[in-house]
Amino acid sequence: MASQEKITVHNLADLKNTSDDAIPNYLNSLKFKQIHTLTDTRLALGYSAFLVSAACFGWDYKFGFENTKWLTAIAVTIYTVLNTALTYWISFVEKGVVYQGVAPSGDKISIATSTKKNVPTYEVKITITPKSGKPETIEIKRSFTEWFDSAGHFIAAPFQSVFAASVPLIAKADPKRAETAKQAPTAAQSDFLDVDPAMLDAIAAGTATGADASAGKKSKRRKA
Repeated sequence: MASQEKITVHNLADLKNTSDDAIPNYLNSLKFKQIHTLTDTRLALGYSAFLVSAACFGWDYKFGFENTKWLTAIAVTIYTVLNTALTYWISFVEKGVVYQGVAPSGDKISIATSTKKNVPTYEVKITITPKSGKPETIEIKRSFTEWFDSAGHFIAAPFQSVFAASVPLIAKADPKRAETAKQAPTAAQSDFLDVDPAMLDAIAAGTATGADASAGKKSKRRKA
């Protein structure tokens, strides 16, 4: 069943962000327990930097610059450190991770996603860390047209089938979806999607020419 919410199909960021948001919804429905450590740390750094800047403004407004210039200097230093830490955290620790969690079996899963400029392909890197043994990495590259129709509706079934068919840990938690995807993946998609043949061109053209993303709905998450 298609979502009632629509996005702009030529906006690559919206395609990615909507897909990213669907991952925790799907896995949490399968009794995966989401781990929020990465997000909580990012939020803590961001809010701390904001509070420092707000405090700096407050005491400067109340007591004047001359009386608080040393406090201001300290606050600027702390703010710089916090923002540097936030940038480092997003770029080198999170590295595109949109989901971390623990499966009902106790195995850990980490999912990072990305896209390349002007290329409407969803790239997913999934790392499975079993309770015992070495981590396993699975990579998926699929076109957004597999789960978005030409009007911009997100369709959950084919999106979930991609993960169930590609990741054994998810297939174990959702055997019905995995079996359906293996039996008739093409038919399952054609039942749901009404893809405009020009959709891929629209995505590439819209991104390449700097199409105004504000014409569509703003992304719910960080940029692609």
